[in-house]
Amino acid sequence: MEGAGDSAGAGGGRRLVCVTGGSGFIGSWLVRLLLDRGYTVHATVKNLSTIMLPLCSARQMKWNEVISYDEGETKHLRALDGADTRLRLFQMDLLAPASSMRPAKELLEPAVKGTLSVLRAAKDCGVARVVLMSSKSAMVPNPSWPADEAIAEDDCWADVELLEKRQLWYNVSKTLAEKAAWEFAEKEGLQLVVLNPGTTLGPFFTPSVNTSLNILLHLLRGQELELDAVYTGWVDVRDVARSAVVLYENPSAQGRHLCLASMERLVDFTAKLADLYPEFPVHRVKEDKQGWLMRAKDPSKKLIDLGVGFIPFDQTVRETVDCFRNKGLI
Repeated sequence: MEGAGDSAGAGGGRRLVCVTGGSGFIGSWLVRLLLDRGYTVHATVKNLSTIMLPLCSARQMKWNEVISYDEGETKHLRALDGADTRLRLFQMDLLAPASSMRPAKELLEPAVKGTLSVLRAAKDCGVARVVLMSSKSAMVPNPSWPADEAIAEDDCWADVELLEKRQLWYNVSKTLAEKAAWEFAEKEGLQLVVLNPGTTLGPFFTPSVNTSLNILLHLLRGQELELDAVYTGWVDVRDVARSAVVLYENPSAQGRHLCLASMERLVDFTAKLADLYPEFPVHRVKEDKQGWLMRAKDPSKKLIDLGVGFIPFDQTVRETVDCFRNKGLI
């Protein structure tokens, strides 16, 4: 998320903010929240059917204004309150021209190069502040971090060598992309702040279900999932969007910010889910393999200090399940 014009924190409809990936699960909630707060939003999406008027370009990045929209990807955005006057959609290609990619790089190159392309465009277009949506996957697992100590948000980095050995390429991509972003920001003098959410759940108005929501959907359907190496806790998508806006609007917010309602183990999550929905064949995890993960009720200290509150588990899950039911998924 990037802002142009007057300094971050100034209010009202004068503010212009760009949201990359605006049609996704988190992105669409962020666009909705920003419109509700009076911002003018430029949101980028992948696929639009008619392209015209080059708006801004920076090295490997191309932005284009459009007049004809891909209904499947943008209909839910154009239906938002305020979208008719304060939302403009742009097609963005992060990797044009794209380089050839070996299988192991299918996630790594787009993540790193795409992140740097966005930051370069932000710098070239004179934006005031950038909020990077990273992931808690860039923080853990870290075997060298004491299991009985809470994560120090600015200092704890996932062990890339371990992630590569386990072939957790998504986690590797998030870690490398965030490290590259910090290096770029320091070198170029760009004002950067980072949000690191965990498994993100909550109601959705996107046309499809993303990876995090699919985790919950598969568990409700009774499937066993191998998540011991990656699951660290959950957070409501609306709290992720609110946290991003808080980081953008508060110039005092600096560094990295873990965004989790609670840090818990997979055995805890499946037990709570099974208790909440006994009518579903939820597979309870019987063996706790996450001794490396410290449980914490309020792990997101930096966000809490900035005034962010977190929606309770029962509310988040019930409203997510209601969406599944309304869309005929369960």
